[in-house]
Amino acid sequence: MSGEQIAMLVSLVGYLLLMVGVGIKLSEKNETVGDFYLGGRKLGPFVTAMSAEASDMSSWLLMGLPGVAYLSGIADAGWTAIGLAAGTYLNWLIVAKPLRRYTEHNKSITLPEFFSNRYGDRRKILTLIAAVWIIVFFVPYTASGFAACGKLFNSLFDVDYHAAMILSAAVIIFYTAMGGFLAASTTDFIQSIVMSAALVIVLIFGNVQAGGIGAVLENARSLPGYLSMTHSYDPSTGGSVVYSALTIVSTAAWGLGYFGMPHILLRFMAIEDDSKLKLSRRVASVWVVISMTIAVIIGIVGYGMTAAGRVDPLQGSASETIIVEITQLLAQYGIIPALIAGVVLSGILASTMSTSDSQLLAASSSVSNDILSEFFHFRIDAKKMLLISRISLIVIAIIGVFMAWDPDSSVFQIVSFAWAGFGASFGPIVLLALFWRRSNRYGAITGMLTGGILVFVWKFAVRPLGGLWNIYELLPAFLIALAVNVAVSLATPAPEKELVDEFDAVRAMK
Repeated sequence: MSGEQIAMLVSLVGYLLLMVGVGIKLSEKNETVGDFYLGGRKLGPFVTAMSAEASDMSSWLLMGLPGVAYLSGIADAGWTAIGLAAGTYLNWLIVAKPLRRYTEHNKSITLPEFFSNRYGDRRKILTLIAAVWIIVFFVPYTASGFAACGKLFNSLFDVDYHAAMILSAAVIIFYTAMGGFLAASTTDFIQSIVMSAALVIVLIFGNVQAGGIGAVLENARSLPGYLSMTHSYDPSTGGSVVYSALTIVSTAAWGLGYFGMPHILLRFMAIEDDSKLKLSRRVASVWVVISMTIAVIIGIVGYGMTAAGRVDPLQGSASETIIVEITQLLAQYGIIPALIAGVVLSGILASTMSTSDSQLLAASSSVSNDILSEFFHFRIDAKKMLLISRISLIVIAIIGVFMAWDPDSSVFQIVSFAWAGFGASFGPIVLLALFWRRSNRYGAITGMLTGGILVFVWKFAVRPLGGLWNIYELLPAFLIALAVNVAVSLATPAPEKELVDEFDAVRAMK
């Protein structure tokens, strides 16, 4: 191993040890399941904002988004980013405060538990369905994060992929199982800072290596449709394809997913004071816009580096490693640049770990709290339930490791499918639960089932038909699930008076 590789490894190991240390330090603050899964509702505004966005962006920000921009230009990546930025802001603006108030009022510590409590679902059918969807969509999502870590160490240090993947997963499992939600949120806050540093470093270095802004733009202009928001570059033909209005709406529909993301909504539920959500919203929205803009530009700069002969051409899913390629070039300039390159690589690890830890918590809470405690009514004392929660997290992570055994997968594709699943199954019910007093449990149950099932149907049966049917599955599944929820609620008995009174009481809070 060269001196530069050792320097990068030192930065990466130092970062991983820091995450483990945070987990150990915060483990003593977990005395109840509520502490483990919601941090006792003690998050400050900055940790709330940055941990929500770090857990949101995942390795998609530093791998998927630049990779898409590198291959096809700014249209696909740009409209996705615009949709996500709008969704981020609206989620903080209209969902955060009422969800924080409602979940505290009806004593809910998970999203599935909130659904049943909101609708007076004593049989906990809503809790069970929601918990199952969380497991179905989060386990492969988490597995993709483990795989990303394995690919990173394998490509950089020629370490066996499986060994690297397992070691990375073990670190994530350890600090999350030890420190719970507080550890996940605190490390996510740290990771958001590391991710920001990584983006800035790569942008500046890559631009210099590509020959400056002028050269980057000249190279990009040489590709038809590469810099257009209404056309996209097709690398297979070397020509451009029209980015139609339907495609724009379909792509921007990524923003709808925010209303149903459990690991993001949990941050709203956990802030110490809902009056501080305005500050959190501003911090989160600004960070998201800046970070995604830089990520898209990095993809374009990466192509400029390829045109300048500094980076080998990348095809298909390999384009998602453009930041890794740029970082390896940086490390060749000496020990200090190699240490800085290690920080950049830590940013990629951070983007993966910040999402995986939150997903593990959400999935394990679905097993221990939502299914065992809420649905099957197992009555277990606080210490044993805390132990069961940790065991559930470890078991789910092990399943994720097995699913990540095959490294040949696209981060962007896995994330987009899981994102659609949560957005369509949970998004409509969250909005109606918070803003429509006439919605009832029957509408919620059918709407949640419809949304989740339609994502599979549209993805694998309808979308392959092409043409007008080639729409991102989140958009039709979300709209149809919303319509079904409303229609069934209106066709069935109105909710009980105590539920309507509770809704009015929460809405009247100042």
